[in-house]
Amino acid sequence: MEYLRLRSGGKMPIVGYGTYLTTGLELEIALNKALEAGYRSIDTASGYGNERSIGKVLNEWISSGKVTRDELFVTTRLPIYGNRAKDVEKYIKESLKQFQLDYIDMYSIHTPFGVFQGDTTDYTKMQRDDSTDHLKIWKAMEDQVDKGLIRAIGLSNFNVRQIQKILDHCRIRPDNVQNEIHLYLQTPELIQFCQKNEITVTGYSSLGMKDGRKLLGFSWANEKLPEMLENDVVVEVAKKHRKTPAQVLLRFFVQNGVSVIPKSTNPQRLMENIRIFDFELDPGDVRALRSQDAGEGGRIVRFLFFPGITEHPEYPFPIQF
Repeated sequence: MEYLRLRSGGKMPIVGYGTYLTTGLELEIALNKALEAGYRSIDTASGYGNERSIGKVLNEWISSGKVTRDELFVTTRLPIYGNRAKDVEKYIKESLKQFQLDYIDMYSIHTPFGVFQGDTTDYTKMQRDDSTDHLKIWKAMEDQVDKGLIRAIGLSNFNVRQIQKILDHCRIRPDNVQNEIHLYLQTPELIQFCQKNEITVTGYSSLGMKDGRKLLGFSWANEKLPEMLENDVVVEVAKKHRKTPAQVLLRFFVQNGVSVIPKSTNPQRLMENIRIFDFELDPGDVRALRSQDAGEGGRIVRFLFFPGITEHPEYPFPIQF
């Protein structure tokens, strides 16, 4: 396994295990398989509703001596409906309770905008909170680092302008930015900006989130884009290296210093997704893969299920492109 060094002094595995849209027994079985395959970085969020299942498995592995706590890297995020400074400590402590852990390795703001939860768990019924204040939320997270409840802090779904605002006013700098990054949304400017500022970058939806798109009704803005795993360029590069298309897609970003968090509940694919360190893409491969970037036309996740969210003052993505 390769690692990314954090400014805070820790190190983060460059390949992690994503857990979005997986809960309960299915997740427990898959996470056990992932740990057996060698994954040590686990990515989730308070809003995923699966921290308890993750904590159960991790504690079983720790108590049995299969791993130590220091070998694990656990990432979770402040819920979108908790995007207020006064709520930060409450949700961190709730996550720790669910995990049954003493600290969280990486805690991030899930989105730059906030909503009011009210008495519903249905995102489509949550109302916009236009008072979102990144700097106050960030300071509250810095305070939790001081208390030892979290080791590093980061941002998710933020654009360059929003990240720069944090950098201009923070006491503790962001250690990570996690955004949607994949073949059709390569975000080179964001990656370069973060790496220049010594912020590690994690890409989510690296393989296209096919099942999630079907379940949630997400789609690329450019509906003519083929599935990433079936993209002709990806398939040809995979044949050349005798690898799977998924391994090529993951290697493409890892080779550029971007961490990935692929999700699978299939044991064979779990193994394949982490076995990407025994080959290297050559400059021709990289050029061919870069040519597939569709920019904003390739974005999958726009959070449009939140009513009127594009009118939030901190909505991070272009509305027209």
